[in-house]
Amino acid sequence: MNRIFYAFIVVAVLYGGYQQLTWESPSQADNPTQEVVTTSPGPSLQEEVTALRARVEALESPPAAPAPKPPIVKVQDAIFDGASSAVDIVIGLVGIMCFFLGLMKVAEKSGLMLVIARLLRPLMVRLFPEVPPDHPAMGAMIMNFAANALGLGNAATPLGLKAIKELDALNPHKGTATDAMVLFLAINTSSVTLLPTGVIGIRQVLGSTAPAAILPTTLLATIFSTSMAILAAFTYRRFFPSPAECTPLEDVVELPPPEQDASSVEGYPFWVSATAMLACLALIPLSVVYGDVVSPWFIPLLTVGLLTYGAVSGVRIYEVFVEGAREGWDVAVRIIPFLVAILGAVGMLRASGALDLFIGLLQPLTGPLGLPAEALPMALIRPLSGSGATGVLVSILEHPATGPDTYTGFLVSTLNGSTETTFYVLAVYFGSVGIHRVRHGLVTALTADLFGIIGSVVACQLFFGMMFAS
Repeated sequence: MNRIFYAFIVVAVLYGGYQQLTWESPSQADNPTQEVVTTSPGPSLQEEVTALRARVEALESPPAAPAPKPPIVKVQDAIFDGASSAVDIVIGLVGIMCFFLGLMKVAEKSGLMLVIARLLRPLMVRLFPEVPPDHPAMGAMIMNFAANALGLGNAATPLGLKAIKELDALNPHKGTATDAMVLFLAINTSSVTLLPTGVIGIRQVLGSTAPAAILPTTLLATIFSTSMAILAAFTYRRFFPSPAECTPLEDVVELPPPEQDASSVEGYPFWVSATAMLACLALIPLSVVYGDVVSPWFIPLLTVGLLTYGAVSGVRIYEVFVEGAREGWDVAVRIIPFLVAILGAVGMLRASGALDLFIGLLQPLTGPLGLPAEALPMALIRPLSGSGATGVLVSILEHPATGPDTYTGFLVSTLNGSTETTFYVLAVYFGSVGIHRVRHGLVTALTADLFGIIGSVVACQLFFGMMFAS
């Protein structure tokens, strides 16, 4: 992200400087001026009437538009406008983040994540046959996926780090990623998202009339990208050396007997898990067809449902909600510097004219594929930086030409909720256990990102097609 941020600033200043050097200040003749009426020493009555009418028309005419600013001044102003806009957006976002994370904390304390973990366990045993069902790695992976599905980014990261640590405990080839590690990373970067709370909150702040309408598109895109990530992980492993082939002998260790997890989560019968997954899939066509009717009800019913589940489970819902809301405050305040940086950089690019030039060049190529050029910055930055992608998302949604409820607004919202910061996850997770031979880990995760973009485009086109057809 350092290079991207620097490149944005440099390109904006260079292109703005070029525009400044070729810019011509509007001449006095280009601005409307008051008509000066000259009269002869002895004007006729008709001439006086004509002169009076000209003065009246000049008074009734709208005021002249302000003179256009020089290009380099626009670039300068964009820096301060971006910084101010970032703080204004976060102030509006604080309350929504506190509310959603408060609800999620109630869901966590009430055991709802444990229910999701039990639903996922039968599938996980089949996806990771090399991991013992009662090993701590299995429980940590399940809880990580459940947290991602509910949009609990803060809870998902420590669970993911625990999972990769436990997977490394099963790895005799230190420094080399196992097939289970690569598959876990691929699913983590493309995991099915049931509730993209952060994106919904941003859409609400920026004036969306249906902030939760991205639920069906995000669900469809993440199901597609996760399925392709799993397929890619199983396919690519055939073309890369096995851990035994690419690990030096000095890095091969003898493993102790695997540790048993006394708190291992027992799974539901397979038919229960399969039924729940089919029910999630059935939500996609229902949400697309009846999305305009269902979406206004989703947030109120979700709020009542989670609080009711917590109350029935014996959770002190008020105290737990406040505990989660404090985390929401911390998260919202923490993103201010990132938003200031990216909104300032993107604003400078737009003010200099470089962004419009870039969009104009790519529009003929990406437009027919359903990916507007305005959405390309999100598709490119999302795998590199989550905070940078949030800034790009905000800059696109708040721009009058796009807005949150246009096709482009839906697409970038879905992209943000259905793809992951691949390089960050790869560096943090693998780096935490000293993995530097990633094998097919990177190409699998990037494949998941690619199909996340494709799935987002297809889902948004389907959603809008059904809306306009009705």
